[in-house]
Amino acid sequence: MSIDIDTARRVAHLARIRVEEERLPHLAEQLSSVLDFMEQLNEVDVDGIEPMTSVTPMALPRRKDGVTDGGIQDKVLANAPDAREGFFAVPKVVE
Repeated sequence: MSIDIDTARRVAHLARIRVEEERLPHLAEQLSSVLDFMEQLNEVDVDGIEPMTSVTPMALPRRKDGVTDGGIQDKVLANAPDAREGFFAVPKVVE
């Protein structure tokens, strides 16, 4: 696929980048090269291939999922403007 200078100018405008008029032919050539490469990638048969999240297969480390109270109640409540009996105290909003 070939990108003309007017299309390169429009792409530069949409990307909000300033490209000097004499650089537009070079930009058009580069954009055409990118699109040509993408066309080559479309020719690759990927049926039955699972998508990858990384080029090196690895399993993410997992921690044991255990329910706790966090163990830092005092630290959390220290930031509260008003705390009573181990809870945040808030003004009554419903009569």
